[in-house]
Amino acid sequence: MKGKTIPQTSLPSSNYVFLIDVSGSMSSDDKLGILKAGFKTMVDHLNPTDRIAIVTYAGQAGLLLNSTFGDEKQKIKEAIDRLGAGGSTAGAAGITTAYAIAKENFIPGGNNRVILGSDGDFNVGPSSTDELIELIEEMRETGIYLTVLGVGTGNLNDHMMEQIANKGNGNYEYIDNVKQVEKVFVNETGKFYTVAKDAKIQITFNPERVKSYRLIGYENRKLSEEDFEDDEKDAGEIGSSQTITAIYEVALLDNTVGTEFATFDFRYKKPDEEASRALTHKIDTNPVDISQASNNMKFAVAVTGFGLMMKESEYKGTVSKSMILDLSNTSDSFDQFGYKNEFKELVGSYQE
Repeated sequence: MKGKTIPQTSLPSSNYVFLIDVSGSMSSDDKLGILKAGFKTMVDHLNPTDRIAIVTYAGQAGLLLNSTFGDEKQKIKEAIDRLGAGGSTAGAAGITTAYAIAKENFIPGGNNRVILGSDGDFNVGPSSTDELIELIEEMRETGIYLTVLGVGTGNLNDHMMEQIANKGNGNYEYIDNVKQVEKVFVNETGKFYTVAKDAKIQITFNPERVKSYRLIGYENRKLSEEDFEDDEKDAGEIGSSQTITAIYEVALLDNTVGTEFATFDFRYKKPDEEASRALTHKIDTNPVDISQASNNMKFAVAVTGFGLMMKESEYKGTVSKSMILDLSNTSDSFDQFGYKNEFKELVGSYQE
């Protein structure tokens, strides 16, 4: 599933608040250093009507830069250069301050977003995942979206950061090198522009064609059946040109009764609406051997197989490094930014 692409000339003005963790745990180059490089890269691509404010937090939250227009790039970069790490981490206070600044500079019909960069080591004030989720759920009612950027290794609280992004009408990205900086802040900035909110997918398999099925991944995003049509239930956001892929493992029955394998139902809200819209698609394509599948499907299966292998999943079956590389090598179609090649290099270096 791919989100609608907004042409560059039609992008709404953005009201960004960079919320940057400058606590002691962030002092290394692979944490604060990576974030500074990423935010400066993003500044280079701002439109003159975009705005940026910078909020920092360690022992307490502070405003480093008032909301500043995007044509004052040097002023914004000089503020980023002044960032330094030290102290404990009052993450909740920083979140509250960042949302307040974003609300003060809210652009009606624009892209209003807090971008949080941290290793998730919150240890002052509300710091449990449940407490922070409750805070974020209150903040999302303001119409301000949230992007969470995780950095570093070791004490990275990946689970907590992904959860607050999910509950804050936003997305989560992990950044660990310069290539990833370019991916998030240059090549895929369309994800910062939400085109659908509270998006939900429901697959109904035909019991006359399908013996059993299993969704691979997305364990923390599952909804109950009654939640699908409940517009009060929070769900996922989709950014401009963002592609979302879900993989199901399906065991088919031998008989050929019926024509449809499944029904795909999709509900979503436009960013400025509170009532959901519904789409339905019948899945009746006959199954094919993986060797006859599209390049995109082959690559998606390769990535999924690698994940199952690395997790040593009980469902990994006969997946192997050579199988993953074979699938990857036969899916070399469009690779504008070299992500497929980077994946193959990663698999090649993996020791089974």
